[in-house]
Amino acid sequence: MQDQAPSSRNTVANWLSAVKSAEREGTLFKAFDLAVQGLESHPDAVVLKHRAVLCLARAGATDLAQRKYNQFGLPAAEEESEDVAALRARLLKDEALAARGEKRRRKAAEAAESYATIHDRFQNAYPAINAATMRLVAGNEREAKRYAKLALSELNGHADDYYAYATQIEALFLLGEVEKARAVFPAALKANGGDHAALASTWKQLRLVLALKKLDPKVVAAEFAPARVIHYVGHLISPRGKRGRFLASEEAVVTKKIDEYMAGAHVGSAYGSLASGADILFAESVLKHGASLHVVLPFELEEFVDISVRPAGPEWVRRFEACLAAAATLRWATEDSYLGDDNLFAYCSRLAMGLAVLRSRHLEAEVEQVAVWDGRPAAGLAGTAADLDAWKRTRLPQTIIRCGDFDGTNPGPPTPNAKHEGGRVIRAMLFCDMKGFSKLNDAELPHFVSGLLGAVGKIIDRYGGDVQFANTWGDGLFLVFEDVGAAARCALDLQAAVGKLDLHKVGLPDYMAMRVGGHLGPTYAAVDPVLKKTNYFGAHVSRAARIEPVTPAGCVYVTETFAAVLGLEHANEFACDYVGMTEAAKKYGSMRMFLLRRLAGG
Repeated sequence: MQDQAPSSRNTVANWLSAVKSAEREGTLFKAFDLAVQGLESHPDAVVLKHRAVLCLARAGATDLAQRKYNQFGLPAAEEESEDVAALRARLLKDEALAARGEKRRRKAAEAAESYATIHDRFQNAYPAINAATMRLVAGNEREAKRYAKLALSELNGHADDYYAYATQIEALFLLGEVEKARAVFPAALKANGGDHAALASTWKQLRLVLALKKLDPKVVAAEFAPARVIHYVGHLISPRGKRGRFLASEEAVVTKKIDEYMAGAHVGSAYGSLASGADILFAESVLKHGASLHVVLPFELEEFVDISVRPAGPEWVRRFEACLAAAATLRWATEDSYLGDDNLFAYCSRLAMGLAVLRSRHLEAEVEQVAVWDGRPAAGLAGTAADLDAWKRTRLPQTIIRCGDFDGTNPGPPTPNAKHEGGRVIRAMLFCDMKGFSKLNDAELPHFVSGLLGAVGKIIDRYGGDVQFANTWGDGLFLVFEDVGAAARCALDLQAAVGKLDLHKVGLPDYMAMRVGGHLGPTYAAVDPVLKKTNYFGAHVSRAARIEPVTPAGCVYVTETFAAVLGLEHANEFACDYVGMTEAAKKYGSMRMFLLRRLAGG
């Protein structure tokens, strides 16, 4: 699974331009990855280091942003660069806003003081307005108003770019000048020019101010709420003259309905596949309306075209190629072959849905599923109706564009899913090992088995039938789950159990710690002739095994697929913080990795 590779870039300016372009689309993790790639050629480029950390902060990956700030050596640049100094204050602000009660007020006062110091040194509006808002968070309204006035005086009537206008609006709200603030909206939106990340940042900041001032957030929602994220799905179109769930004769009507939806829905980005029919119609409309298209394909490209595009006619292949060329990102759910296995279509849909939900959270945007559907119920694990059912379980909004002539009275015989003997099943997998195991001597090994593995075994026993397969070898542990939520809970419980273990008391050295890696993907399930029970095999098992060796001790790292589906199906229980493109073990290649953690109260 990967994004389309960036074109070659030689200069810092070119890399910076690419990073900012990704930011404008709202693809903040992609922007971070580009900045890091640029640093490989330009390791001293402070501007790329600053941008990389800023992207993480905007995406909500505060802990990683703080670590990278120090790893990149940015503290040494604070005296020379206002942007770098303000980034340090920004991280303090994010830490404050994540806290509650007295800790929140104390941290906010610390962030406000940091911004005030920067303002005193550089005399600019940006640190002044942030000092003002953080003073308000800390409960000091008098100082908040003073710094809001300072921010306006620094602008001095010369607000001529988006951030200057946004600063002016925020200052006026802080001063209680609601109508004056609203009068600036048109100029600000005109200056924004479709920068989704900038709008998301402003939306978050203004909502904070409005809440503190006890003003209705609807005051800014219509203008500054980030553009909607959608997951699109729908039926294949039938070849002309043939029957099907979406007739070729309906194309013009359905296209019109999709365009009407796009014209009124304020869509900024769209995730889905690219089959002939509804998928391509959605993709064409997304591009026509200036939104970013993010394509997810279930398996190898040419095979997908042969199965899901070419049967509708050569014109659809040309339209497919045009949409693919214009897509902002392209991911494969798996790069393996179809082999008649409809599970890969279902897996692809879950991934696309999950990516849309993740994107909406990073931008604090609304997310919705939009479907072209004939009204017939699901006939198997894959298909439009199955995707609609999966989305309904999230209780997120859906819009249905009807096709076909089904009236709900006679659904007809179900369309059987294609089956492949020994076919694949979608499973969540955990691989675990113990740092320091290779240093144990023979006298310590029995303590390892009874003490550490004993604690691990008790956790696994608690999950009972949720664990579909468990195996150990030395310090290695392989676990398989049908439910990604159960896999996530077990991974964190295993880390907690090992972390609480008094290693010295059980006769083990205190440097031992667990590493856990998680992935979700299609696997072959078959009875293992050696173990005499069902085991799981395949490329995605190998991918899962390559994660744990590069995971920091005491942590759980998961792939983007695991994080996306977890965000779709267990949004209120877990968070996955981006940690960047990580080189997997044994030269398996780079993968986007996320740090798994429980949400407060989850």
